[in-house]
Amino acid sequence: MVLQKGEPDSGTILIVLLENQGFGQANARLFERLPRADGIRVWTLSKVQDSENREEFERYLARRMAQDRDLWIVELTIAQGKQFILNLTQNENKAGFMG
Repeated sequence: MVLQKGEPDSGTILIVLLENQGFGQANARLFERLPRADGIRVWTLSKVQDSENREEFERYLARRMAQDRDLWIVELTIAQGKQFILNLTQNENKAGFMG
């Protein structure tokens, strides 16, 4: 689900991964594509939702949206979310990926 639509050509993308913990509970983790020292961009864990203070995670997202109107926030419910992020990083760093 797209939580916020940003600038189509150059907006930063944040991915909120929800991993089901059973009984309708899901802990959210926020990943952001950041540059390393060598210039390669990798998906990096930026924030983890505290199960005791879920509202703080939502406030963080709201602050990020207010700071950057070009920002995209995409929420995904995926089994094996860490593997998804690893695969995404590997594919993005291949020559010719997305142009």
